[in-house]
Amino acid sequence: MTVRLRAHHLLCMLTFVGEGYTPAFIANYHRIAARLSAGEEIEIVSGPDDICAPLLEDPSAHCRSPGPARRDEAAAEAIGRLLRIAVGQGTRISPDEKLLRRLRLRFAMEDIRGACEGCEWSEFCSDVAGGGFRDVLVAPC
Repeated sequence: MTVRLRAHHLLCMLTFVGEGYTPAFIANYHRIAARLSAGEEIEIVSGPDDICAPLLEDPSAHCRSPGPARRDEAAAEAIGRLLRIAVGQGTRISPDEKLLRRLRLRFAMEDIRGACEGCEWSEFCSDVAGGGFRDVLVAPC
């Protein structure tokens, strides 16, 4: 199977420690974190993805708004530059330990955080990174 992620969720997954919008969202993200930790391949999608799924019953879900789409573009560009690949719809990425370590290092250095601008979780994620990514649920450090 493949985990379908929008590009900015490549950053969000680095700091997921079990917090989220709703209990259903958190439970779903825990399942996705386990799949990613097991090395399940990621496919980049445009728009709402497997993480967004529990929120999509609400027609005004922020997943459909322009903000996350702009974050997707910024994340795809930054991560693509780092990995030296084009990141866009259909790109497949293996979330192995080496990749996650590299992404977390650059996230902590704030090299790839342009996509986090305007995100309500940005400060929280900075705290997780500042704490050495302790308690993360996607391939714990």
